[in-house]
Amino acid sequence: MALALLLAIGTLVSASILPSTDSSSLRHDLGNILEPEKVSKLNPKVFIVSLFDAEGDTWYNIPEFNVLAHNITIPGLSPVFPDAHCTQDGSICQLTAGEGEINAAVSISSLLHSPAFDLRKTYFLIAGIAGISPKVATLGSVTFARFAVQVTLQYEFDAREKPVEFSTGYVPQGSFAPDQYPREIYGTEVFEVNDALRKLAVGFAKTATLNDTGAAQAYRANYASNPAFLSGASPPSVVQCDTATSDTFWTGALLAEAFENTVRLFTNGTGEYCTTQQEDNAVLEALLRGAMTKRVDFSRIIIMRTGSNFDRPFLGQSAAENRFGDSGGFTPSLNNLHIAGVKVVEGIIDGWDTTFARGVSPSNYVGDIFGSLGGEPDFGPGSIFEQQTISRRSRRRRV
Repeated sequence: MALALLLAIGTLVSASILPSTDSSSLRHDLGNILEPEKVSKLNPKVFIVSLFDAEGDTWYNIPEFNVLAHNITIPGLSPVFPDAHCTQDGSICQLTAGEGEINAAVSISSLLHSPAFDLRKTYFLIAGIAGISPKVATLGSVTFARFAVQVTLQYEFDAREKPVEFSTGYVPQGSFAPDQYPREIYGTEVFEVNDALRKLAVGFAKTATLNDTGAAQAYRANYASNPAFLSGASPPSVVQCDTATSDTFWTGALLAEAFENTVRLFTNGTGEYCTTQQEDNAVLEALLRGAMTKRVDFSRIIIMRTGSNFDRPFLGQSAAENRFGDSGGFTPSLNNLHIAGVKVVEGIIDGWDTTFARGVSPSNYVGDIFGSLGGEPDFGPGSIFEQQTISRRSRRRRV
């Protein structure tokens, strides 16, 4: 009797709360939520990921293709950049994720779970500007990374309070000195992408004539007096080197050298740091989780960053002057996102049937520090999943 009374009350309450809705439209809406595979999806061949408005603007109103032909609002994207933009045929799309690790991770996660897209064969081009090391490249240079390292996922001592024997106030988590590999691993410390695909992207980008400006030329000339900075004093070029992710917008020779060492340490000596930015590890973690659920292919990711400012001062300049002055690199870095990036996008589209539809087989490990996608990372302590498998097998043998 009590159960019947509760059910009756529940029915009355539900009827009073639910708005008047046509039953057929309600069934349609529920169908879109519960059976998204029945919704028409776009199948982009390339998805460009920008991080803030100026980077996104470089892809709008360009002569090569029109990503503003088809605009799709995606729940969960940044409230400042709520839409993905696609060409009329849906083959090329672009979105602006928002700056910083949290914005980037949430936006890409929202994209992956949108019923508007089938991204299983999509190539992702992360295309943003970055700080640049004058040891490796210069203002306006176009860089392609194999490794992305979350360099500030460490213990931090204020430099005024660090142990005197430490070269930096940063110590890997779980360790006791700056040169020790982290003993506490979160999983986002290092990602490695497809090096064979990176090399193809580099080849496409090298067909471009890069932009340069008088202001950038004048500023980079200051670095010529230091033999270690000859790359920084040279004209912009296309470079293969690796990237450091940090929400903190740091600057100065001491931090630059510290994080150079972090990139080298975390990649077991393989990585070569050259750019610093705020989003790539977050984007890659979201894409990796999408790959784990077969929503994307992690071997189809390209990390392209262009140099907008130097990460350290030239001889005679202070770190503050380097940070707050105008290097003249912002304009060529934005221009070269488009100039080089278009060559990459067109290379993939033009070679779709012959090469890219089936995928580019990686010759290196691809994935995160955990080994989440299978295989054995060529950096870090090794796959935790392989270790768990071995441990389970050992337990079975002992039993």
